[in-house]
Amino acid sequence: MEELNEQTVSSVAYTEENIRHLSDMEHVRTRPGMYIGRLGDGSQVEDGIYVLLKEVVDNSIDEFKMGAGKRIEIQMEDNLRVSVRDYGRGIPLGSLVDAVSMLNTGGKYDTKAFKKSVGLNGVGAKAVNALSSRFVAWSARDGQMRKAVFERGELVSDETCATDEENGTYIFFEPDDTLFQNYHFRPEFIETMLRNYTYLNTGLSIYYNGHRIVSRNGLEDLLNDNMTAPGLYPIVHLTGEDIEIAFTHSAQYGEEYYSFVNGQHTTQGGTHQSAFKEHIARAIKEFYGKNLEFQDIRNGLVAAIAINVIEPTFESQTKIKLGSLSMAPEKDSEGNPYPLSGVSVNKFVGDFVKEQVDNYLHKHPDVAEVLLQKIQESEKERKAIAGVTKIARERAKKANLHNRKLRDCRIHLNDQKGGKKEEDDPRLESSIFITEGDSASGSITKSRDVNTQAVFSLRGKPLNSFGLTKKVVYENEEFNLLQAALNIEEGLDGLRYNKVIVATDADVDGMHIRLLMITFFLQFFPDLIKKGHVYILQTPLFRVRNRKKGVYETIYCYSEEERVAAIEKLSPNPEITRFKGLGEISPDEFRHFIGKDMRLEQVTLRKTDAVKELLEFYMGKNTMERQNFIIDNLVVEEDLIKNEE
Repeated sequence: MEELNEQTVSSVAYTEENIRHLSDMEHVRTRPGMYIGRLGDGSQVEDGIYVLLKEVVDNSIDEFKMGAGKRIEIQMEDNLRVSVRDYGRGIPLGSLVDAVSMLNTGGKYDTKAFKKSVGLNGVGAKAVNALSSRFVAWSARDGQMRKAVFERGELVSDETCATDEENGTYIFFEPDDTLFQNYHFRPEFIETMLRNYTYLNTGLSIYYNGHRIVSRNGLEDLLNDNMTAPGLYPIVHLTGEDIEIAFTHSAQYGEEYYSFVNGQHTTQGGTHQSAFKEHIARAIKEFYGKNLEFQDIRNGLVAAIAINVIEPTFESQTKIKLGSLSMAPEKDSEGNPYPLSGVSVNKFVGDFVKEQVDNYLHKHPDVAEVLLQKIQESEKERKAIAGVTKIARERAKKANLHNRKLRDCRIHLNDQKGGKKEEDDPRLESSIFITEGDSASGSITKSRDVNTQAVFSLRGKPLNSFGLTKKVVYENEEFNLLQAALNIEEGLDGLRYNKVIVATDADVDGMHIRLLMITFFLQFFPDLIKKGHVYILQTPLFRVRNRKKGVYETIYCYSEEERVAAIEKLSPNPEITRFKGLGEISPDEFRHFIGKDMRLEQVTLRKTDAVKELLEFYMGKNTMERQNFIIDNLVVEEDLIKNEE
């Protein structure tokens, strides 16, 4: 066999004809992951179409930050194509085509024209152009307009004319559906992105399909709009030159951070967020002069930080994690030293937080009193479960997760520490299915992609954790082992899977298990849901098939409406199978449901969800109230049939 392999390899020609040079646009289209991370279909917030939009909007934001244009207009058509119009200085007309089609070309290399910019690499708009089936760019400057039209990165028209348009730039793009297959923009993702821009740029108005989005109080507005539990004290909002922070504590477990650099939402944090986490805890500890633990100080903390860095270094093109160690390089493009040259991000953030937080707490003793009470409550609970925690950790280690409860995926078998990954890391594709019982976990285990999909098997129904303290996480074997499998005991920094998928039967018992698991996450790890990691697996209720020419034509149906449509399509006399549980679906069939076309419903958590009230009603001890609600809202099958008739 070895000889055969050697002969096969040696017979493959390797000549000058194998060496290719790709144009800028060809390279982007051939290797899109280098420029925008994953492609996707728009169902996930990290999908590439949102990176395309962000790259265009970033350029308009940079104009605003340079004092040019206080209004940006964004129009979305059919959730498929989008335009962005700003009223900044406009791209110089002579350079318009190069600026949107030639890599490593742009104004951001000149730090006089763009001092604290997000777009630094001369890549963003070019990637949007290359990955769009149609791309239009025009720039208006002082009564003149130049307009260029591209198709899949190729210039198809270029004209200059007089115009009455105000100065500024207009970009239209339609992502290429041969790359982003079956894509759709989701308005809620876009609105969140745009709101984040306004929080970081007070005075900027963004009009999204005519709806005005604006922020007057910066990061204070961000926390107010995103907190899902009330703050224990008024939001502390502190600003300085090139830095802004806001924070409060809530009664929720864990920590929650929003971090930004030059207006860019760094969803994976970085040096600025790490510095803030360290120094906010240190400043509070030193203020009280007590031997407080950082974890007790930060438990329940909800905070945001935004800094401006000259020529920031991000750990990838999509700029979701700051890598800069310094606030500014030594000199600008003309050799002049920067004021913040040599100042580390850690020191810059630390000095500001220490001084400003200490001053605030001295001036607001009422806040200091509430904060200390919260810290002491966290300390008391931690000490109360210290013994249980130690035993639980040992038990989790001895349980041999990989054989007993957890069937891990290959990308993690040699990576037990987990931790944050870069967006071009295949581990970001990792997921874990939380299943009920051995039969369901067996089917998924045999059907899964062993490289990226793990399976965690529950034994029976999990405990209703509503109203319980975190002690139950360690006392209950299922919760303890699940926490260990996810590696989230100390927060999301160690999360080992990008998607946590609850996979239960499509029946009453399966729904109950879903609710119990969501309750568990909401109670003890709400940020897991808020950061978009928790999903529900949708599996088909019916299989409708008909034999034609000796081969079955099969349609899987996820609803009664889909079943009716399938019967009409496959008539006459199709065979209909009702799936009662995941364990009844053969592994060969299950591959269809957890592959690239897997249907997932993301569990979301917003301020308007009234989580506390919902949990109290559906998971609390008000049994009779719930029973009466069920009776009053019960709809039996006979009633449904009558209504249809």
